Amino acid sequence: MPLKRIIVACGSGVATSNVAAEKLRVLLDERGVHADVRAVDIKSLEAEARVADLLVSITPYAIRDKELPIPSLNGIPLLTGVGVNDLLEQIIEMIRS
Repeated sequence: MPLKRIIVACGSGVATSNVAAEKLRVLLDERGVHADVRAVDIKSLEAEARVADLLVSITPYAIRDKELPIPSLNGIPLLTGVGVNDLLEQIIEMIRS
């Protein structure tokens, strides 16, 4: 099975999305799930979504008017810790199907 690509987006693609992407990498690795997790900014989101399998967005308001070819999930739990296990299970289910 090819490696799934997950993009984690925030407004600038610098701080918040990198923190969330790294947290997601660690959590997936702890569960033995391998994926290519990348932090991206909102400006490059449409181009990145063409080659990704899943979007985890830290700024859902910025993507609400965009039609993307991939499913998206709210990534705030990766920053707050609240609901992170539920989010992780959703992500794993989505990339394994």
